[in-house]
Amino acid sequence: MPYFEGSDRTSLFYTDWGQGKPVVFVSGAWLSSSSWEFQMLPLSERGLRCVAFDKRGHGRSDWVGHGFDYDTLADDLAALLDHLDLREVTLVAHSMGGGEVIRYLSRHGYDRVSRVVLISVTAPLMVWAPDNPQGVDRTVFDALLAERTRDRPRWMAQNAQAFFATHLGNKISSELIEWTVQRCLDCSAKAAVEVIKTGCCTDLREEAAALQVPTLIIHGDADASALIELTGRRLERLVPDNTYKEYPGAGHGIFMTHADALNQDLLDFIGDTAS
Repeated sequence: MPYFEGSDRTSLFYTDWGQGKPVVFVSGAWLSSSSWEFQMLPLSERGLRCVAFDKRGHGRSDWVGHGFDYDTLADDLAALLDHLDLREVTLVAHSMGGGEVIRYLSRHGYDRVSRVVLISVTAPLMVWAPDNPQGVDRTVFDALLAERTRDRPRWMAQNAQAFFATHLGNKISSELIEWTVQRCLDCSAKAAVEVIKTGCCTDLREEAAALQVPTLIIHGDADASALIELTGRRLERLVPDNTYKEYPGAGHGIFMTHADALNQDLLDFIGDTAS
């Protein structure tokens, strides 16, 4: 199986399908490269090279107990792009993966990247701060994190419907919901806690405002995991060169419930797949 060496010699698994313009998919917390199958399969068949990897502590990558800060995660992403020598890359990120992409660009520059897609991301800052009064109070955040940690399987099973916003009519099979819960459990307990702290508590406002590539921002207006007023709509105001799309009634699992619409938006944004 294909592996590359991360920033501190951590072994990280990746998937590489197709030929053409490279598109690198960066997963959110708890999920691995397998979560992108509804994008990677059809897009690779449309003339794109689709690459995804398992974050440290997730999936088939090393379950190390360190390196869950954005600097290290961005360095892992840089190691993948260097390993495959990818250029003119479109980076596509979901949830906290958006922070990895933003930090990668501020830390490593733009030589390899031509455009960015931020899907249901937790950036730029979700917790309360004196200059972020609409953010989630840290005591509330800590209580939710403790509840989740006490019984991860139960918490994830109970919150799966909200992840997909099925109460608003979004269609997804019970089998796919169960499959997704199992994918979310396929990470270490340490990683499950630390990536949430990183994704929700890191202030990326200045870095988001300094992005220098065309950026497509897509967010569901019923996202219960990354509240749209704190994330998508704020990024629309911050990111200089962006195209912003809201999916009415969509939750956090937009890459599954709205896969067809999302894939078309990706193809439109990336452009001619034959070149």
